[in-house]
Amino acid sequence: MSLNRRAVIFTGGELGYWALKLLRQDDYLIGADSGALFLVRNNYRPNLAIGDFDSVSDTEFLYIREGSHQTVAVDPVDKDHTDTELAFLRAIELAPTEILLVGALGGRLDHTLANLHLLVQAHQADIEASIADEYQTIRLVTGYASIEAGDQSYVSLLPLTPEVSGIHLSGFEYPLSDATLTMGTTLGISNRLHGKQGEIEVGGGWLLVIQSSDPQPAMPSS
Repeated sequence: MSLNRRAVIFTGGELGYWALKLLRQDDYLIGADSGALFLVRNNYRPNLAIGDFDSVSDTEFLYIREGSHQTVAVDPVDKDHTDTELAFLRAIELAPTEILLVGALGGRLDHTLANLHLLVQAHQADIEASIADEYQTIRLVTGYASIEAGDQSYVSLLPLTPEVSGIHLSGFEYPLSDATLTMGTTLGISNRLHGKQGEIEVGGGWLLVIQSSDPQPAMPSS
């Protein structure tokens, strides 16, 4: 049975008010470890809080449990997945219309790369998925994708397989026709849309599509 709505996972990474602005009223909310604490502290009630909760105190864990519809605590030693992957696997089981992973970038590089690889599991389950932070949105494209212009003006293409072939871009400053990208090159970095929409077609391989904007400079303190 399909969830018939979007599943949004808040992880224990870098989060802020920007993350709350990504939410829709009917989202199914999953908090992974301290990501659940962030939601509860901001007056959101996760449908599911999951993880080993080793990054929160006992008092904070009680706060999470009381503020969530369901809490699943796992052994911090006897587990084969990160908290984020546990949440992601639960989301896949629900068969939502799509999955959005928030707070999964920045910090430790190993966790960031592992979280990017989770997009493969969603693809294999035929579920659209993306990862977002304050300045970028990342998704995996294996066939066709429509890209909408917005605040994130750059569009970069990086192969997740050794080779991605048959790439066609339309509506971009630098169009491509039947192009091939291979790991270890930067040909696909920092393209831009010409107008409000662009199209990407992929013939073979797995392509990471990263829409991004430059971070805003910090305001000087008074």
